[in-house]
Amino acid sequence: GSGEEEPPLPLALSRFQVSEEFGFLLPDPLTELPAPYGPWMDIAHELPQLILSHQLRSRVHQMPQLSTQQLQGREELHLAHLVLSFITMGYVWQEGEEGTVQVKARNLAVPYWEVSQALGLPPILSHADFVLANWRRKDPNGPLEIENLDTIITLPGGESLRGFILVTLLVEKAAVPGIKAITRALGAVLQRDEETLHRALEELAGAIEAMSAALRRMHDYVDPEVFYSVIRIFLSGWRDNAAMPHGLIYEGVSPEPLAFSGGSAAQSTVLHAFDELLGICHRQHSAAFLRRMRDYMPPAHRAFVEAIRGAASLRQHVLRSGDAGLRSAFNRCVCALAAFRSCHIRIVTKYIATAAAKAKARRAGPSAGAGPAAGKPPSALEAKGTGGSHIFSFLKSIRDTTREGMISA
Repeated sequence: GSGEEEPPLPLALSRFQVSEEFGFLLPDPLTELPAPYGPWMDIAHELPQLILSHQLRSRVHQMPQLSTQQLQGREELHLAHLVLSFITMGYVWQEGEEGTVQVKARNLAVPYWEVSQALGLPPILSHADFVLANWRRKDPNGPLEIENLDTIITLPGGESLRGFILVTLLVEKAAVPGIKAITRALGAVLQRDEETLHRALEELAGAIEAMSAALRRMHDYVDPEVFYSVIRIFLSGWRDNAAMPHGLIYEGVSPEPLAFSGGSAAQSTVLHAFDELLGICHRQHSAAFLRRMRDYMPPAHRAFVEAIRGAASLRQHVLRSGDAGLRSAFNRCVCALAAFRSCHIRIVTKYIATAAAKAKARRAGPSAGAGPAAGKPPSALEAKGTGGSHIFSFLKSIRDTTREGMISA
């Protein structure tokens, strides 16, 4: 053609509720629900106090059962889901892993189920709530930097919880140029435009490197002891968790108990998208867990990952081109992705393994008889991630299969 009318890009981001500016983050989430939902917001805004004073369950039981009919649009639904997710986690884990409930009261369970169905999200706290929809700027005109950011809803864990959420958010933000590069790279493969492809791969590698730099800020903002003994339990689910072997009955929804996995970074669409683009194939057991985690993503984001999977193979294209420059740009992406995963392993080692060992030592120590007030850390989760995976074998496996995705000369 004359080059005047650009062919449509194969994967227009807006079709998948992906933002040019924010990636998978919900753009500028709502922070207030309409007036009738005051009873939810009142509880949500004092969650840490209600949980620490053991009053959340009784407050929930006194709460009116509200209809979800007055919620309009995706933003209101996302905020309602965020609020009800946080209330649910506090409700279930208020007494720690010793005092869990088997039934969630209908005045919480029914509206939560309805909002979940409307959004295509599971009725449990997931990455889509915890991070993607849980941020606001202090100065609305200020930058998306940690000093100008805050969470909308919080749980026990204070500054460390805020840091954990916001650092994860900065990793999602750092990924944005890489998400845009996916679309460009796939378009370039179709057009056989090697120069654009090469540029897109360099952008992707740069974005993954920026994600690692963002992730490393976890060390500055999150205290391992607070993460391990306070925060983690509230992210835990009722599937593959010894503390709740039978799942949870959602009263008024289903007479059978339902089991859902806890919140996990494996629910972030970013790495799934990069893996599909680069043709990285994880081993059976890890792949099965990752695939299951896709059910916890907003459906449009899951569809984006599937669309990349269904697109022309970038890896095949690079292999066939025999172009050394293209191969090295491809390998830089794979290398950066493996390095990101190594960085994540180091963080998990510090925040879970090392913290668990310290907690064990404290349990055996002289003050071990001090009861729950001493912050008895959870034991059911010792070697597991909040999503229920056996975390070290899982993370090392996916890091190693990433490395194996390199194309050798």
